[in-house]
Amino acid sequence: MNDMRAALFDSYGPPDVLYVGRVPVPEPRPGQVLVRVHAVSVNGGELHGRAGRLRLVTGRRFPQRTGIDFAGEVAADAAGFRTGAPVWGALSRTFGAAAEFVAVDADRLAPAPAGTDLIEAAALPAVGTTAITALRDKARLRPGERLLVRGAGGGAGSAVVQLGHSMGAHVTALASAKTCEFVRGLGADEAFDYATTRPADLGRRFDVVLDTVGTDLPAWRGLLAPGGRMVGITFDTRHVLTSLASVAASAVHGRGRIRFFSGNPRRELLADLARRTTSGAIRPVVHEVFPLERIADAHRALETGGVRGKIVVAVR
Repeated sequence: MNDMRAALFDSYGPPDVLYVGRVPVPEPRPGQVLVRVHAVSVNGGELHGRAGRLRLVTGRRFPQRTGIDFAGEVAADAAGFRTGAPVWGALSRTFGAAAEFVAVDADRLAPAPAGTDLIEAAALPAVGTTAITALRDKARLRPGERLLVRGAGGGAGSAVVQLGHSMGAHVTALASAKTCEFVRGLGADEAFDYATTRPADLGRRFDVVLDTVGTDLPAWRGLLAPGGRMVGITFDTRHVLTSLASVAASAVHGRGRIRFFSGNPRRELLADLARRTTSGAIRPVVHEVFPLERIADAHRALETGGVRGKIVVAVR
């Protein structure tokens, strides 16, 4: 096979710009592995890329691609991976996983968790490794601490709630009213409607605030207990300068610097996520699965909101 199906777009815009076309099967470079993709997930960064909000990085050359994290099987022996082995991973500094094949750096790939369906597994690489980095490495969450999760019902939030619970924290979740029972089922000790709950309404302090929303950062930082840590995984794209100013001010004034980081999952982190998935500490949470031909609908569903967990696009 010399070419393959892939999700493409010829101009920045709404989900309707996406279509499925044919492109050459990638030729892996030394140190890369060719993977036959079973499924990918849809992440917020891809929505921004498709809409043109990242054009300073993505440029104006078209067609462009979409898709970051994926699950599939090794298409040819390479870099210690055997043909047919189930794997998962994420691309580095580029989009393009929403295709029948992807060439990925070997250090961005790891064996998929045993016993997990590859379509479901595609929901986890990006958000699962983000949760581990946020709670284990950035916040250094300890058993018995109080953890507040903003945006607990979404892809990253649902992974954070599960991981926080497995690490022995008391988890308070902020989610939509219709999602509160869902996040309790993931391990939240209590859940509140984000639309009607302001910081002062919670009436308590938290050791860790994990923010997946990016708005009103100083107000939520004010809930930190002495020695508390706040970790954010996204900016409010509508008010980037305000968000950056809040982060800068937090390093100088008040309690608790706001820590931000960019997801960058390597093999060791993906392997750690696989172990936690196999043990049941984190499980894939799939809201809906779309075929590749309906990738525009998949993007539209995430933009519309109300998603519980992840939107997945099945390629095979």
